[in-house]
Amino acid sequence: MIRTGEQYKQSLSPDRRIRVDGERVTDVTAHPQFAPAVGIRARIHDLAHEAATRDVMSYADPETGERHAVANRPPLTQRDWHDKRAAVDTVLDTARGVVTRVGDETVGEMWSLRDAQDVLDGLDPRFSGNIRRHIARTVTDDLFHVSADTDPKGDRSRRPQDQDPDMLLRVVRETGRGIVVRGAKYETAAAYANQAFVKPAVADWGGTERSDYAVGFICDMNAEGLTFLCRTGFAGRGSAEDYPLSHRVDEIDTLVVFDDVEIPWEDVLFYRDTRAAALLRTTLHRYSALPFTHRTLRLADLMIGAALWNVRQTGLENLQGVREKLARLACWREGINAHLTAAIALGTRSPGGLCMPDQSLLYSGRVLASAQLPEMMHLARELCGGQVCVTPDAAAFADPETGGWLRKFYSVNDTWLADDRRRLLAFARDLLNSDYAGHRLTFQLFAQGPPFAHLSAVYHAFDWEGPLDLVRDAAGLSDRVRGTGRPT
Repeated sequence: MIRTGEQYKQSLSPDRRIRVDGERVTDVTAHPQFAPAVGIRARIHDLAHEAATRDVMSYADPETGERHAVANRPPLTQRDWHDKRAAVDTVLDTARGVVTRVGDETVGEMWSLRDAQDVLDGLDPRFSGNIRRHIARTVTDDLFHVSADTDPKGDRSRRPQDQDPDMLLRVVRETGRGIVVRGAKYETAAAYANQAFVKPAVADWGGTERSDYAVGFICDMNAEGLTFLCRTGFAGRGSAEDYPLSHRVDEIDTLVVFDDVEIPWEDVLFYRDTRAAALLRTTLHRYSALPFTHRTLRLADLMIGAALWNVRQTGLENLQGVREKLARLACWREGINAHLTAAIALGTRSPGGLCMPDQSLLYSGRVLASAQLPEMMHLARELCGGQVCVTPDAAAFADPETGGWLRKFYSVNDTWLADDRRRLLAFARDLLNSDYAGHRLTFQLFAQGPPFAHLSAVYHAFDWEGPLDLVRDAAGLSDRVRGTGRPT
């Protein structure tokens, strides 16, 4: 059954070994750096119960009548994808900012395993039931599911075996109950998630068919042997008045250390087969790229809104140069939306029977969203103007000694008084200029792989046959010349 926010909080064991700033965290629900993100995740659960949002965030199972989260529902129709987009928008409206690792953008990786099940069965049929059971469990148990992908890696010019072998997560032995793994994975939100899909990040296995590093499994985040080494959160740096996004929607990134963690056999999804691992890498984001890219669309809306309010405040909206910059932001935003909408509209039936967004359009939209993000952020900075980086903090506006001067110089007219002007500039600064803003920019560029991996996905998804046939006919090439379709 769908959980409440309080039930989610109670599922986070106080025995987890969580460290941040050199200290042990015993309660992530109350710790000032973790509490904002935990609170958002809890609100997602509660939204599924509240009358105003219940039908957006949840659905009734046609067979059992029980309600489940829209985010975790495997997509069978285009309507399912539109429902998922509406649910994402509801979450982001509630958060009043962009949150990325809250579950819906990671659970799709499991659906890729469902699509590959026939191939995986041919490689190792032992784990088929595990895959089906875990996909069903994400639906019925309403778990906060995240993804553990990136390893520390170490010296990338050397094989893991030729350096400290724990630089990539590996299986160290088998037991009667399962496998024992050692290593580490980076994963945002792991410290306050319920489970993670752990899989290798290796792209080239060097022709070997068997490897202790080629393993995929579901890990209970309350498991023995896990240690969570977290980066310092942005909440607590400055005041919430000056850094509203940092204090509201920062998500804590974590290096999860696996110190001889036992994974039960029923939680293993593939094991020691590099062909299975390579197959997963090529299909991993065929679903999850859509909600991930959708969040950049929302980020674009925040940037446009901050820039447009600023030029309206200062009376610059009618300048041609300003309108051209706003139009460029709008074109980027609409380009992202067009790719997402078309990817759903032209979706096809996947090997596992799901409604799969058109892969070429989806991956091209992800490239558009991510590759142009730095340029668009700088364009929004231009439109917000230099006061974003020179405005004093809220305490200075409240100070009897300085407040009078600041209210004088920051009041634009009878409509835009100093307090609203300060609030807008503080929001824009946190969105575009702060440590949090820089972190988010880098995160968006690498969260689903580096830019070259995004382009590689487009290369393998695009249908090259059409352009080849077009030019063959237009140039009058002989019938001996044939296209080869998609590259291998």
